[in-house]
Amino acid sequence: MAYDGRIMRQALARFEEDKQRRGADFARRRDRLYAVEPQLREIEQQLRATMPKLISSALRRGTDPLPAVRVLRDENLALQRQRAELLTGMGYPADYLEEKPACPLCGDTGYQNGEVCRCLREYYKRAQLQELSKLLDLGGQSFETFSFDWYSQERGERKLSPRENMERNYDVCQDYARQFSPRSDNLLLMGQPGLGKTFLSACIARVVSERGFSVVYDTAEHIFSRMEEEKFRSEDSPGAREDVERYLRCDLLIMDDLGSEMVTSFVQSALYQLVNGRLTAGKKTVVNTNLTPRQLGERYSPQVQSRFEGEYRILPFFGEDIRKLRRKQMT
Repeated sequence: MAYDGRIMRQALARFEEDKQRRGADFARRRDRLYAVEPQLREIEQQLRATMPKLISSALRRGTDPLPAVRVLRDENLALQRQRAELLTGMGYPADYLEEKPACPLCGDTGYQNGEVCRCLREYYKRAQLQELSKLLDLGGQSFETFSFDWYSQERGERKLSPRENMERNYDVCQDYARQFSPRSDNLLLMGQPGLGKTFLSACIARVVSERGFSVVYDTAEHIFSRMEEEKFRSEDSPGAREDVERYLRCDLLIMDDLGSEMVTSFVQSALYQLVNGRLTAGKKTVVNTNLTPRQLGERYSPQVQSRFEGEYRILPFFGEDIRKLRRKQMT
């Protein structure tokens, strides 16, 4: 599982903020008790002084440190009992003045056995969803809120009606999101505007992100713009290199509106580099486009067409533009 550096920095910042807030809350709670019962402060000071004494005894040469260690241990235990009695007498738990980590697995370090701990992964998920929400309506776009009511049930000359086709696409996208892994397919969502491609892509982004994978969602136009800045104007755009790294390394890249950007020789080359690079690295991609694979080949290159037809699962979308239908209903 790859972690997005930008998102992880945001997650770590919030992780540390919450850790400091808990520490400050504990300090205020402790100081309130000290004000009520000053003896608690004295006990805490004596307990903190025990460790240096233990180390000094253990390092003293020419003497057996065990008797001194036993004395200090008994003194420490007696202080802890005295503190517990004072706290319980005041109506608090015996361990009320013990600062415990919020995560017992990692001790609030964020890492366990050299891996990102479960607690920090939760911060990462939230930060990533916040980043995705800048481009997507994650509050309103979900598999649970998707409606088939706008799709006609008339088949015409097709084997499937728009609604039957959409139900199939919906099932594929939902299974894809819920079962996403490094062994998943790549998807090409193909069809005219207003048929639900972006909506289902947002649903995929939300679920895959919530499962802890790194997800980057961006328009083709902006992706190619950042790639061009990274190649030709990197000194003027220091963040472009990081963005390109995110496009190449994330677990799932969702590229929206491929074909809406101006085509140049650089864009043709950049698309092949991105598509082929992610295939080679085993990274997964979902592409939304209004173009057919053949049109993509004519617009970009036969090599790009070959990659889409051979390495992507193609989901065709057809029917009437949902946005236009909604506008008609409102008038």
